[in-house]
Order: sequence, then C-alpha cells, then structure tokens
Amino acid sequence: MRAAISALTLGLSLLSTIAYAQDCQPRVPSDALIQPGKLVMSTNPTLPPLQFVDSSGQLKGMRVELGTEIAKRLCLEPEYVRIEFSAMVPGLQSGRWDLINTGIFFTEERAKIMQMIPYENQAISISTATQSAVKVEKLEDLAGHSVGVEIGGFEEKQAKAIDAQLREKGLEGLTVRTFDNFALAYQALRAGQVDAMVSIDGVAEEYAKRGQFHRALGGIGPTPVALAMKSRPLADAVLQVLNEMKADGSFDKLFAQYGVEPAAGALAVKGPAS
Repeated sequence: MRAAISALTLGLSLLSTIAYAQDCQPRVPSDALIQPGKLVMSTNPTLPPLQFVDSSGQLKGMRVELGTEIAKRLCLEPEYVRIEFSAMVPGLQSGRWDLINTGIFFTEERAKIMQMIPYENQAISISTATQSAVKVEKLEDLAGHSVGVEIGGFEEKQAKAIDAQLREKGLEGLTVRTFDNFALAYQALRAGQVDAMVSIDGVAEEYAKRGQFHRALGGIGPTPVALAMKSRPLADAVLQVLNEMKADGSFDKLFAQYGVEPAAGALAVKGPAS
C-alpha cells in the first residue's frame, strides 16, 4: 500500500511539474542560463535565519524563500548549490551557477566584475560567548583580543578595518582568525578558541534570541547586500521580478516576517554594461 501511495504521489508530482512547464514559459533566454529551464543558485547555509539547513536537512530561510520565489516567477526550476562563500565569486565567473544568493555585500569593486542588485540592508555585529569574561561595550574593548570570522567576505574586511582603527588609536590590535564558514567560527567561539565573533546583524541577533551567544555590539558599517549574477539579461529579469514582488506586497511581507530591513528606494542592477 505504501509503495502504491508513493507511486501515486510521484506520478501526481510529475504531472504537476509537466503541466506547470507547459503553462509557464521561461522569462530568461536559455543562453543566459547554466542549464535551460533551471535557476542554479549558490548559498552557504550557515546563516540562520537567512539561510540554513533544518533538522531534516532541508534548506530554509528568508533568502532561500526569496530565491525560490524568483525562480518560480521566472518559470524556472530552482536548484541550490551549497558551497563556502570563498568559492562563490570564482564559481560565478567560471559558470558553475547563475546567481549568488547568500547576501553578498555590495561594493563598487564587485560591481565591476558582476551584475549586482542591492536589495537588503545589513550591518556587522560583535558576538561573545554567553559566559565570556570578555566584556565588550565598545570597539575599544576588543583591543588585544582574538576574533573569528568567515574567510573572504565583507565581515573579514570589517574585522581588519577594526584592527586598523584600534592600532591607529595606539591600542593593541585584533588577532583575526578566519574560518571556512560562520558555523565553524561560532563553534570556535563556543569552544573558547576566539574571544569574539564578527558576523552580520541578522545572524548575531538570531543566536542571541536562542540564548547561545551574546550580541555585544551591532549596526557597525551598514552596507547593502545583493544578489549577484554574471548574465545581464538574467539580472534584468530578476530585477523585474523583484519589482513585481514589491508592487504586490510580497517582498516587504517576506522581509517583515524575518525582521530584515529591505533596501530603501528603487532597486537597480549595478554592474558591467554587458
């Protein structure tokens, strides 16, 4: 009986997929995609509640929901590649995925090499262990301490900027220790291998709500985060979808659900002309 039910469910699912494919025509040219009919997105699911893996192994979070909705409205099948952040930009440039969906921070330098749509506001937080003897009430309190951070991202850049600021003031600098992802960095903080953690506000706040870590400081260096693509036609199509979502209210509703601040003003593609 169970096998019959499974077969029936699979059959209905396939029929539904076929019907959807027949009724919905992709809004992106096939030559602008890695695989025709699919939107392949990279993500590093170590940033709850924005992108993470739940207890059943399923991808969850605001950015995952956003990416899936974008794919649906483009009449494409969403496919996620779980990868460390440090590999994302090289992977995009070499054609391993269509879109970076991990909340990559926008910079003018990055916009020179890929198409970016800033859509969300984030800033940097400093987290400490809940029972830590290190009391951080201002950045100067970090002087002489070690901090953990994910390698290759905006957060590492900010940690190094804080180190430079401290040294310019005649204080001891930071020992910046990099990790492959935020999950490993937070594990190091929990184990006492670093004194503090540099991450984004949304993640630090989530861990604080869970009672796992103390969010000592927040709102440092506010900067927009973006979706990133290599293809300009794809970027233009994604922008159109995001504007449609803003118009029907689903964009703001999704952000409000997760307590995340959307980017102010009109959305736009920023990147090379071709």
